Amino acid sequence: MLFALLCTDKPGHLQTRLDSRPDHVAFLEKLNSEGTLKFAGPFLDPEGKPNGSLVVIDVADAAAARSIAEADPYAKAGLFEEVTIRPWNWVFNNPSNS
Repeated sequence: MLFALLCTDKPGHLQTRLDSRPDHVAFLEKLNSEGTLKFAGPFLDPEGKPNGSLVVIDVADAAAARSIAEADPYAKAGLFEEVTIRPWNWVFNNPSNS
């Protein structure tokens, strides 16, 4: 089942994001190699600077999604003000439907 992780950065924590980014990217690359990651990328503020994340993963249930969200190096670094986890249905432009 697909889950969207909607992550909002704490205000003023851009440096935390930048410092943690290499570990975060490695974490996502591992999820991608396992087939768990469907897509991911940052939300941007009006100046074009990252201020949150959208990560969509394919896991068995909400508990597995929460476990991945908590293991993210950004989360461990205290970057996020809020993380919302929602089940999601990929209807349009889903490559697995091609």
